[in-house]
Amino acid sequence: MDIILLERIEKLGTIGDVVSVKDGYARNFLLPNKKALRANAANKKVFEANRAKIEADNASRRGEAEVHSKDVEGKSVVLIRASSNAGQLYGSVSVRDIVEALNADGANLNKAMIVLERPIKTIGVFDVKVTLHPEVVVGVKVNVARSTDEAEQQAQGVDVIKAMFEDEAAADAVSDFEAGNGEDMEAEADTPAETVDAADAEESDEA
Repeated sequence: MDIILLERIEKLGTIGDVVSVKDGYARNFLLPNKKALRANAANKKVFEANRAKIEADNASRRGEAEVHSKDVEGKSVVLIRASSNAGQLYGSVSVRDIVEALNADGANLNKAMIVLERPIKTIGVFDVKVTLHPEVVVGVKVNVARSTDEAEQQAQGVDVIKAMFEDEAAADAVSDFEAGNGEDMEAEADTPAETVDAADAEESDEA
């Protein structure tokens, strides 16, 4: 379907561009959300007649979004979740979870503004985009951890799962080393006794 864009759409174009998209995308998203018009003769005339107003309204909204962005850009929120030892969450972090955490920090967002490319299902620090306006996109960080201590470590760049496995491996190595030393000491302690027994036996034979 050919459409006329009423705002900038990523990877499609900007206001006034006539582009071709899949029918479902147009009918289910672009048209009902007033992001575009069908590119027929009547709508082209309507668009051109109102173009100045459409562009002015867009500029006004963009300016408001740029002001809003100062309260959002660079924010970092912590979400505490239970996970397996491998870092897999029991469930996932939703857009709603992120919005609620950001709004608790004064961001004033809605779910439609969050761009979550894939569900968050592990602990870690994730970069998430926030679209305040089609031309104003900012970034925030979502720190998903099992505790506030781990969240602080992750914020400093520590891979807590990797560190945990390294600590366990080191502990196992120490345990194995200590166990090995104990066996060696026992063997050394047994050796003199065996030597003495052998010497006693030789003396008995000579007698």
